[in-house]
Amino acid sequence: MARFSFLLLAAACGLPLAASAGDDDTISTDRPDFVESSQVVGKGRLQLETSLQWERDRAGGVTARTLTTPTLLRIGLGETTELRFETDGRTVAHAGGATMAGYADTSVGIKWHTADQDGAAPSLGWLLHADLPDGSKALRGSGVRPSLRVAAEWELANGVGIGIMPGVGTDNDERGARRGYGILAATVGRDITERVHGFVELAAPRIARANRGGTQAVFDAGVTWLLTNDIQLDAALSRGLNRRTADLGIGLGLSVRR
Repeated sequence: MARFSFLLLAAACGLPLAASAGDDDTISTDRPDFVESSQVVGKGRLQLETSLQWERDRAGGVTARTLTTPTLLRIGLGETTELRFETDGRTVAHAGGATMAGYADTSVGIKWHTADQDGAAPSLGWLLHADLPDGSKALRGSGVRPSLRVAAEWELANGVGIGIMPGVGTDNDERGARRGYGILAATVGRDITERVHGFVELAAPRIARANRGGTQAVFDAGVTWLLTNDIQLDAALSRGLNRRTADLGIGLGLSVRR
């Protein structure tokens, strides 16, 4: 798995050339919001979602700026399941006059779409992931860190959609001791035009007591733009809601399906 993040980024360069718009359905992505889609890409499909993410965090009189390349590769195993490889990719951080650069860890996972929307009952997708310690030394996490999330989606009238994603995960502290945390996020989106969609979201990627790393919370908003049925651009802006979350974030993304 070492440097698998580099392979995902390399794939980002080649996949758009192979994209086709032969189907009537449109691409459904897990980005740019934190709440995942309940849908899978479909049997035999390959979908790449990549981006450039900039964050700024001011704490203790020091300003840190970080540039990452979050990338997700989704491979359709069947009509209801997909294999997933995800990473923050190449990472460059500047803080206090020092610069650190390297590759982030890779996450390997599977998504299982278990239900379509039926009246008030939402469309459901389950995501089981494991973060692997395969990144550069300065960015590498401790051991394998599993997580489980469920994405619930409702499509309402007038192009409005609601998504909720609770979950749980574990990581390891500096002594290697396992510690658990919660996950909770909610998003509301609406079609602006036939091909432009906007959203707002509240997300807590990590909910934990202070002695277990504390809670992170963020508000974000953004838009997606369908260039074709198989190619989507996106942009998002985020604001941290507490001191454990980056103050400001800006992301620009490209998603391609074939």
